[in-house]
Amino acid sequence: MQDLAHRFKGVFTALVTPFRNGSVDIAAFDALVERQLSAGVTGLVPVGTTGEAATLSDEEAVELIARAAALAKGRALVVAGAGANNTQKAIEKAKAAEAAGADALLVVTPYYNKPTQAGLIAHYGAVAEATTLPIMLYSVPGRCGVEIAPETCAALTERYANIVAIKEAGGNPGRVTALRRTCGNDLIIHSGDDGLTLPFLSLGACGVTSVVANVAPREMVEMVKAWENGDTSLALALNDIIAELTEGMFIESNPGPVKAALALSNLAGPELRLPMVPVSDANRERLTGILGRYSAATAAFQEMR
Repeated sequence: MQDLAHRFKGVFTALVTPFRNGSVDIAAFDALVERQLSAGVTGLVPVGTTGEAATLSDEEAVELIARAAALAKGRALVVAGAGANNTQKAIEKAKAAEAAGADALLVVTPYYNKPTQAGLIAHYGAVAEATTLPIMLYSVPGRCGVEIAPETCAALTERYANIVAIKEAGGNPGRVTALRRTCGNDLIIHSGDDGLTLPFLSLGACGVTSVVANVAPREMVEMVKAWENGDTSLALALNDIIAELTEGMFIESNPGPVKAALALSNLAGPELRLPMVPVSDANRERLTGILGRYSAATAAFQEMR
């Protein structure tokens, strides 16, 4: 478990899926992945919420996972999104991701159905039994309408050796303590909210599954490493630099703002698939200003070092 926990430490980027004229822009995706790897992220998370998994075909999802795995080549852990609100579909996605070369799976709680905690145990148990890969649970009640209770996490880690981690995106740092109290060292905890990364780390989380890292991977990696090394002053300084950018990533529903920011930075196009649409003109202007201030703050910080 300790070796596995070490592999889950640090920054895992929730990758966007770039589109061009309705199709996946493979060249842009490859370039984004390489930029993340060059920045030193620990993990790549393709085909998640930020990757617009809900509107990807099964074939597109498998291709993206396979490309991420081939590009990472041991340089980063590839945690593929494999969630669904149909347990059989989640099992099929898990098996396909494993065959495509994923190192682990991110499995979101079933959305819309709102299963009971017993239903969550049955759902996750069925997925765990269908794959040999480590599984990261994904609790995001704001999108799914149901939260994974700490006691449910404990039951799952006790019954299934490959359920090892959770991406906690409920916006409540207190959940870290509750999860640690209930699950002990049997559950690896990631922050699922960029703005709560440092509070989560201070309470015992070991990493973050990050949206803002799509835009600012080096600062995110350096901030988490600074915290791990006990340099809280540096960690706080870096947090201050990316704080407004982090807030900007959620001025509209994710991944609209992060795609707009990548487009403004000439890193990928802003195209989304319906029902997601590009951010409003007003919010694009806001993001332009935010990116300008972020770039200036980063440059000034580097000059001072």
